[in-house]
Amino acid sequence: MVPENLRFDANGLIPAIAQDAENGQVLMHAYMNAEAVARTIESGLAHYYSRSRGRLWQKGEESGHVQRVRSIRYDCDEDTLLLAVEQVVAACHTGHRSCFYRELPGADRPSGEVSEPRFDPAAVYSGLGILAEIYAVIQDRKARPPSEGSYVASLLSQGPDQALKKIAEDAAEVLLAAKEENREQFIYEMADLWFHSLIVLAQSEIRPEEIAQELGRRFGKRKAEYV
Repeated sequence: MVPENLRFDANGLIPAIAQDAENGQVLMHAYMNAEAVARTIESGLAHYYSRSRGRLWQKGEESGHVQRVRSIRYDCDEDTLLLAVEQVVAACHTGHRSCFYRELPGADRPSGEVSEPRFDPAAVYSGLGILAEIYAVIQDRKARPPSEGSYVASLLSQGPDQALKKIAEDAAEVLLAAKEENREQFIYEMADLWFHSLIVLAQSEIRPEEIAQELGRRFGKRKAEYV
């Protein structure tokens, strides 16, 4: 049931902001009508109202990039919603994790001030690109393994040692390709190594941005020595 105190505008719409429930990253901004709110509450999947198409739509209905809603909050004026969601792969139609992947130059600091590199979780996560998207899919396979057809789900079902074994095998293949100076094979084997590393991270509940943050910490503190 939709709370009666929510304040929809003259067109029956209310702004809705979707935020990553894990790291707080703002993912997207859209609108809901009363039916979208009701369906979201009932199904647990985010539904919105498209002003351009003039109809209700479920996030990910075509791409599969659904948003599983953990909570819905509203602001002090009761005219804006905030959804904490589990985003499958990407929120933005461009393939970016967040729709807010661009920054206005100079808008983040006073005039004349020189900024140092900053490594906040949301910015780091959006910058990981395809690695973040693959990790999100791995987490989804881990939480909701399909009955068949998923290599990731099959590997996870065999326990942590199997993925670790894959990393050892991939590392050996990377070394051989590098030693033979086979560029194409090197790229192929490194992709395997990174992929299985993401699976091991997911098994240990370690997010890719935590690794990126550690690299950022080293780079920011000891740039001259580290690189």
